[in-house]
Amino acid sequence: MKRAIAILGSAVFLVVAPGTLAIYVPWAVTHWRIGPPLLGIFLFRIVGALIIAAGLPVLLDSFARFAIQGLGTPAPIAPPQHLVVTGLYRWMRNPMYVAVSLLIFGQGLLFGSVGLLEYGLLVWLAFFTFVVLYEEPALSRKFGKEYEDFCRHVPRWIPRLKPLDPRP
Repeated sequence: MKRAIAILGSAVFLVVAPGTLAIYVPWAVTHWRIGPPLLGIFLFRIVGALIIAAGLPVLLDSFARFAIQGLGTPAPIAPPQHLVVTGLYRWMRNPMYVAVSLLIFGQGLLFGSVGLLEYGLLVWLAFFTFVVLYEEPALSRKFGKEYEDFCRHVPRWIPRLKPLDPRP
């Protein structure tokens, strides 16, 4: 039963938080109308589409892992009961935030929107601040040495070249 509630809670949070940040706000800014390519370079559109295509599965996988393995949600009001250190979390500590940022930046490039790129930068700065000031201290208190070891071996934002060995 706990897993079913975690899956439902994660699905709701996925729609509310990333849905707002990475879908609704970009739509509100651009109405998903394609403007001229940034700096007149069409390649930026292709890069934007590729970034979106890369970010979406990262986001979905991360949410699924929180529910299925962590038995919780990414929402601070219903956090996971277990530290998630598998999947993409073997490469970086914050794939969810990276994925949302990628979705925003990808749309900025695809639609040729400087405003959306600026918004993406603000979102990433907010993520950075939240992670450093709230999330990492909270996880350290909750999971102790397990989280500290995880932080020591897995970078916050930029993926490792070789994944963390999940065995102790």
